[in-house]
Amino acid sequence: MRLHGLFKRCIFSKASKREVKRREEIVQKRAYHINTPFSEKDIEKLRSGDKALITGVIYGARDLVHKKFMESIDKGENLPIHLRGQVIYYTGMSPAPPGKVVGAVGPTSSYRMDKYAPKLMELGLKGMIGKGPRSDTVKDAIIKYKAVYMAAIGGAGALLSTTIKKARVVAYEEFGPEALMEFYVEGFPVVVVNDIYGNDLYIEGQRRYCIK
Repeated sequence: MRLHGLFKRCIFSKASKREVKRREEIVQKRAYHINTPFSEKDIEKLRSGDKALITGVIYGARDLVHKKFMESIDKGENLPIHLRGQVIYYTGMSPAPPGKVVGAVGPTSSYRMDKYAPKLMELGLKGMIGKGPRSDTVKDAIIKYKAVYMAAIGGAGALLSTTIKKARVVAYEEFGPEALMEFYVEGFPVVVVNDIYGNDLYIEGQRRYCIK
């Protein structure tokens, strides 16, 4: 599988074609290719800072869907999807241009889902994709329930959409662009931020460049 133009355009834009190919091959070798749903074995091999390319079904959900999930859980109702092993991408979809599966699908800030995430991990959620740091409560839950938090590239929603091959509304159509979506992706690029070993890419990055 070749990397979609994401790494080329965002990282290698100033390099020669030969250098682009060489670096792309390096990224390919270093990136984990992971299929959904995630297993515990998948989670155990991921470390903060690892690159991964996800293939399979992921679910798009933001604030409204998470709030609805919690209301259903509190009432003892079934959720519209089975969470075990699944991955939720914190995003809202823009309208699809003619001939496209979806419009831009960039990540939204993850902290808004912090109050919901631990319960969903308890119910089997294994992966979360968004942008920005998570609370200590969420990071503790990631360790406890063996899950992983990954970052997608902010500001690159149009490029990320090229990895989405199929899309459909699963539930809560009344929420419009914030409805619960099912995406079938091929090679969706992410970077691991929080792993089950307590590592945090954002904190590690700050330490690396801290003036001593």
